[in-house]
Amino acid sequence: MKINKWTQVLLGVGLVSIPAVTHAEETITALQSALTSTTLSGYVDTTATWKFGTGNANMPGRVYDGPDTQDGFNMNVVSLTLTKPLDEGSWSAGYLAQLLLGPGATKRGTASLIGGGSDVSFNEAVVLLRAPVGNGIDFKIGQFGTYNGYEAYDTYKNPNWSRSYGFFVESSAHTGVSASYKFSESVSVMAGVGNMAGFNNQVDAKYSGAESKKAYLAMVTLTAPESFGFLKGASLSAGYTGGVNGPTSGWMQDNFYVGASVPTPISGLAVGLAFDYTAGIGFKNSEAEALAAYLSYQATEKLKVSTRFDYGWGDDTMYYSSATAGGATGQRNKLFSLTTTADYSLWKSVISRAELRWDTCATGDHPFGGTVAGTPANKNAVSLTANIIYQF
Repeated sequence: MKINKWTQVLLGVGLVSIPAVTHAEETITALQSALTSTTLSGYVDTTATWKFGTGNANMPGRVYDGPDTQDGFNMNVVSLTLTKPLDEGSWSAGYLAQLLLGPGATKRGTASLIGGGSDVSFNEAVVLLRAPVGNGIDFKIGQFGTYNGYEAYDTYKNPNWSRSYGFFVESSAHTGVSASYKFSESVSVMAGVGNMAGFNNQVDAKYSGAESKKAYLAMVTLTAPESFGFLKGASLSAGYTGGVNGPTSGWMQDNFYVGASVPTPISGLAVGLAFDYTAGIGFKNSEAEALAAYLSYQATEKLKVSTRFDYGWGDDTMYYSSATAGGATGQRNKLFSLTTTADYSLWKSVISRAELRWDTCATGDHPFGGTVAGTPANKNAVSLTANIIYQF
């Protein structure tokens, strides 16, 4: 063991011992090893949006591009992720912690129950573990996102900047335990148990009634192997999340999802489909559904064009109040949107996109626009958004 001269002096006067020096060096070595395998990544997400016409107070079905983002510039969120991934060892361990800063952090709804209204929250914060059972079971323990849905919280992972109606009606995050297992390259499953299924996504949020009431999650994914030709890599997923709706409500919320991503014989063209069904989302026995089709075309090395056709429907108040939108009380909500996003790579590490979105009501209601929240005035809403994201 090599000891520097200052440590030798301390040893000479009896202020430290050889075991203490050895332990300190072992601790430093372990810390250096952990830091070496830990990576820092993240992104800064910004937009500028222009909504055609006047009145932005009501934008039903929108998630992170609501009234507060229209007709102006937005610093949406800063994401910082520290991660130590699982290695190839039989009993591998690691972690992932994605911290969110800014308005998008508040909208994510996953802040701590203590000070939950701040502009700081987690997208995910989990301990990663692998157990050598069969092909290996991978665990996430902590705060993680819901299984269901074609789209993710992180905008750069999605074909469009704005989220779908399906994203709007699904549950979002849970604190609990999640396990994943790959039977083969073609079949994988996930299962988990968490605190709650409803819209209270805060870290550690729990039901205040019976202790046994939890949220249960499951997902099966089938992936086409190479023998499927041009369909190689096509995937089909079916998922369920169910559990108590809120901290005091007591009724169940059930979320079902089916999604597919399919390549085509046309070079650069891919197709996606997603169906979301939610019961108990707003009140007991309430229902809401959403169906979306995605077309993505890699036109050139730098240009990608993505289009989403989106239809959402459900009981009154699931998307908006029909009575305040000029319709009859109790009339079912029906919304349609068409979104086209052009992604053109201009700078290294930068996603630069322009998106045009049109929403319309499929009934005689006028749920959009207006200058007062809860008092809409328009049947349609059209917005143009520039989205710039720097990734590091």
